[in-house]
Amino acid sequence: MPKLYEYLGIILFFYSNEHVPIHVHAKKGEFESKATFCIENGVITEIKIINVKGRKPLANKELKDFEAFLAVYSEKIVEKWIAYFVYHKEIEFEKITKKL
Repeated sequence: MPKLYEYLGIILFFYSNEHVPIHVHAKKGEFESKATFCIENGVITEIKIINVKGRKPLANKELKDFEAFLAVYSEKIVEKWIAYFVYHKEIEFEKITKKL
């Protein structure tokens, strides 16, 4: 389970056995949601936040923080997905401490 980022206590990560479409999980405590990236011609056209089966979804402040993070870091998340799942490279973990 490669961890990508920690942002305001929210951990963003991939499961090691992921599948397409490209997506990232976000977890804080017992709450977890995921964001799926819609990509056309190499450009992110939409980000959909969806619930994870069997988990309580992020809500309120944490959900807004996750959305704000995605607005800034979505391209980097997709780059890390490709590096990890296509090129089998290690992913560097980053902790973001400033509110976006």
